[in-house]
Amino acid sequence: MDALLVTSCLVVAAAVAAALLGAAPGASAAPRAFFVFGDSLVDNGNNNYLMTTARADAPPYGIDFPTHIPTGRFSNGLNIPDIISEHLGSEPALPYLSPYLRGDKLLVGANFASAGVGILNDTGIQFVNIIRIGQQLENFQEYQQKLAAFVGEDAAAQVVNNALVLITLGGNDFVNNYFLVPFSVRSRQFAIQDYVPYLISEYRKILTRLYELGARRVVVTGTGMIGCVPAELAMHSIDGECARDLTVAADLFNPQLVRMLAGLNAEIGRDVFIAANTNRASFDFMFNPQDYGFVTSKVACCGQGPYNGIGLCTPASNVCPNRDVYAYWDAFHPTERASRIIVGQFMHGSTDHISPMNISTILATDSNRG
Repeated sequence: MDALLVTSCLVVAAAVAAALLGAAPGASAAPRAFFVFGDSLVDNGNNNYLMTTARADAPPYGIDFPTHIPTGRFSNGLNIPDIISEHLGSEPALPYLSPYLRGDKLLVGANFASAGVGILNDTGIQFVNIIRIGQQLENFQEYQQKLAAFVGEDAAAQVVNNALVLITLGGNDFVNNYFLVPFSVRSRQFAIQDYVPYLISEYRKILTRLYELGARRVVVTGTGMIGCVPAELAMHSIDGECARDLTVAADLFNPQLVRMLAGLNAEIGRDVFIAANTNRASFDFMFNPQDYGFVTSKVACCGQGPYNGIGLCTPASNVCPNRDVYAYWDAFHPTERASRIIVGQFMHGSTDHISPMNISTILATDSNRG
């Protein structure tokens, strides 16, 4: 056999063996794979490859990213999946549409998220060409075929089963669907008290399919404080108070999501789905920003109009000089620093922040089983 081919085979074998160990951060073996699904809070560049207005590929996005250039992340720097990857001891998973997602990079995982999407297929229709959640799951299947071609079917299945998965959906189903315009189609079809259970039932189908595709540790985030983001303050707030309708919606959605996840886990017989309470994780710094070193949790760093909450963050927008003292980067998305606080709660927080266990406990538990 050719010496170069032998060397290549050995390298692949070693990479696969390391990935299958799923070691915790700090261990000598490679970290477990990481897969990401959802919307703009977790998209790290898939929409750059699409003809859509839901993109973050122009300055000043990425101003604090290591390369200081826009990457498609809706952040001044790193986003929530990037920071979780740091805790895993891993490089960030590449966007699924990236041409660089091949070979050894497949073992790191993949990010399937697409800005603008929701639980429902009609959410985000104004953005036209986005990767709806059903297609994200189909892309996950396709990814597994590519991985199996690289490492073999059994090894690929183990990589997927041992992976950590993050899924973030729901906010757009309110902001960019039900409450997008007065008398929206969905608001005429459902009272909010009926819309939320419908969303939960549809989300259950999505998560069941994710389990069928091999996911065994899935962190599911609830909606954040969607009534308090700068965009909603600019459009719907009275005297800086959070928008009531969206706050009520989030308060209905999050507890029902937790109950649904508990029911799924009971059916499966193990804790596959982990409920991450984004609302609770951001509550303290939203209402006590000075305690966390923020000068404001209401005004976006980048934007224009009241609270810098009108329109998009563009090269013509106001941009704050120090992003670390702002909780919000643009009208909807947190700064890297705020994201680090949220991820810190997911990693180490109590069951008020993430249940039935935090990510650090997951990593320790799974490492001990291995």
